[in-house]
Amino acid sequence: MVLAKKFGLLGLVTAFSSAQQLRSDPGVAGPPLEVVHLYNDQWPTGVTVSKDGRKFSNYPPGLDANNTNDGSNGKYTVAELIGNNTERPYPSAQINNPPGGSINYSTSPASGANYPNYLIGVQSVVLDPLDPLDRLWILDTGRALTQNSTLVPASPGGPKLLCVSLSTDSVIQTIVFPPMVAYPDSYLNDIRFDLRPENTASGGGVAYITDSSSEGRNGIIVVDLGAGVSWRHLNGITEVRAERSFVPYVWGTPLYYIPGSGLPLTTVPLGSDGIPISADGNELFWGPVGGRYLYSIPTERLRHQSLNSELLAQAAVQNRGQRGVSDGFETDTNGFIYAGNMEQNGISFYNPANASTTLFVRDPRINWVDTMSVGSDGYLYFTVNQLCFTPGFYPGTDRRERPFVLFRAKLPGNGTRVSLQ
Repeated sequence: MVLAKKFGLLGLVTAFSSAQQLRSDPGVAGPPLEVVHLYNDQWPTGVTVSKDGRKFSNYPPGLDANNTNDGSNGKYTVAELIGNNTERPYPSAQINNPPGGSINYSTSPASGANYPNYLIGVQSVVLDPLDPLDRLWILDTGRALTQNSTLVPASPGGPKLLCVSLSTDSVIQTIVFPPMVAYPDSYLNDIRFDLRPENTASGGGVAYITDSSSEGRNGIIVVDLGAGVSWRHLNGITEVRAERSFVPYVWGTPLYYIPGSGLPLTTVPLGSDGIPISADGNELFWGPVGGRYLYSIPTERLRHQSLNSELLAQAAVQNRGQRGVSDGFETDTNGFIYAGNMEQNGISFYNPANASTTLFVRDPRINWVDTMSVGSDGYLYFTVNQLCFTPGFYPGTDRRERPFVLFRAKLPGNGTRVSLQ
């Protein structure tokens, strides 16, 4: 009491605080982050890195109206990253410019353009190792935002998967998804590949795709790459949908979703999004953006199409525990499943060997880790794109600040890229 009278209460607190060092959050952990590329114009999500170091990103018009091509503004939805933080449309400017733009305004309501030979709204780019210099797979949602941020439905021919040879920089295969696989309100999000020939009747390998739609039915799409045939599993089950009342926090701010102009706020409605495949190819993992749990299923269950295959697939789903708030996932040769942990400004990994999650890297510059790619150089590459500050989240204003960034961090235990072939 005597001290309080002499120094005052504020002075007393200051005296005690300065007399000892209070423990505080260091804010940084794990390997140092290296800035690889700065995005100064269009807003990115995906990234992938080839075995010889070429880097590719995509810019989805389904999530940012500034990315939407109107037929004359020269926007691109896929690009190769080149020197001095610049990009070039990939595999060409022409394929990135559908005649009349990404949206068909002659329909009522407006819809995504239906060109199978042009890119409409790409959400993901992922490499596989088959070409001598890798092959780039481009996942097109067929959807785009109008200038008033209305997400138009896809039209047949829009949702598709294109394969580009890095040796020739040309499209060598196109797989168009039928409307019963990619619905008009589907949002094809991410993709992983297992090219082992014994997994499909065609011998061409298989791809697994998440449908993260905020309006439609979430699920997992499976593609026989050799036959060009696709089908769905886990359609609308609890594990692929957003959790009711789920509210994530990034940089101390709760994220409430704005589904459209004049509509009431909701919790984050985004379903199955990130998708890695285990190092041995036998297990597929995923997680909804609107939730903190990690799920898995034996890939064998997804490849089957028998009469009872959906029942067997649903019965085989496993809950692997909480992983934090994540968008993109990735795998390395350690067998670790990397996932963004946005509420911790970081990335964690799940280790199937001991069923636990471990912090990989943490840094105050990390906000929304969107997509990851493990390079053959032993680094994890990932985009940080401030998605949590876009107009889709309350209060509905664009709070992003350019540039957006591509980081990389050295993997633990000499981890490197997984190639299933």
